[in-house]
Amino acid sequence: MIDDAVHSHSYNPALLERLLLRVSRRWIAGYSTADAINAARSSLNFGLCPILNYLGEENTNEEQITTTVREYTTLLDLLSLNKIQGAVSVKPSQIGLSINYDTCLENILKISERSKKNGVFLWIDMESYRYVENTLSLYLDTFGGNNQVGVVIQSYLKRSYSDLMHLVEKRANVRIVKGAYTEEESIAFHSSQEIDRNFSLLMKFIFENAKSEIIAIATHDSNLIEEAITLNGGSKSKHALQFQMLRGIRDELKKTLVLKKYSVWEYIPYGDAWLPYSIRRIRERKRNIILLARSLIQS
Repeated sequence: MIDDAVHSHSYNPALLERLLLRVSRRWIAGYSTADAINAARSSLNFGLCPILNYLGEENTNEEQITTTVREYTTLLDLLSLNKIQGAVSVKPSQIGLSINYDTCLENILKISERSKKNGVFLWIDMESYRYVENTLSLYLDTFGGNNQVGVVIQSYLKRSYSDLMHLVEKRANVRIVKGAYTEEESIAFHSSQEIDRNFSLLMKFIFENAKSEIIAIATHDSNLIEEAITLNGGSKSKHALQFQMLRGIRDELKKTLVLKKYSVWEYIPYGDAWLPYSIRRIRERKRNIILLARSLIQS
């Protein structure tokens, strides 16, 4: 739809990028660590806990990887210095996994050591299918030295139930998401009904079997959120349940959950590499496409 509109009205790439930036500011905090910290404070003012992510992925430039690692260690120091109860979330491909496993492991351990020192929780994001196996291994190699680390499981992948069983055995901290990548039908569910059904299965298993400190349910789907509340209430031992949502999406639902005394975390990305992330957000929700179309018309 976006491509058709751009083609039919002869919009140039530079204009489209500016319009995307305008729309993306709904879910991107800005470019700098100062922008990220300000956004984190804003979240706290609304009773939300911030999860900060420095945007970037598929880094193969060693200088850029070093800069990214330094960015995360600085961010962890700033959260501690400003006494902000929050977390950071890192994509393995932005800190070396696109080069090799050992480079990424060395870097994630540096970040983990700083997160442990500062008492800030560290999430390891899950990316496209080709990174899944190594990301799980990275997590387990890191979790052994820092139990305040969590990893992501995506319900659109057919392998995720098996992966979750293994992680639960290790007492891992897990965030369940739907997933935002496009994969072949042989390895991924394609229909929203199948993805939601698998999400429910994953939740049911983790609430019944997990012995971890944290269970995070990352969705904007009201039905899945209500199901998580029911499952947590019916489990033998109540878990530290977190609801995690993206900045700028379903803010009213966040407020409702906060008023009901649930722990709600807001995922706040920032940085120059905003374009791939924003395109995924726009493809995910019809409302985001409408926002972009409105900007096109106004321009």
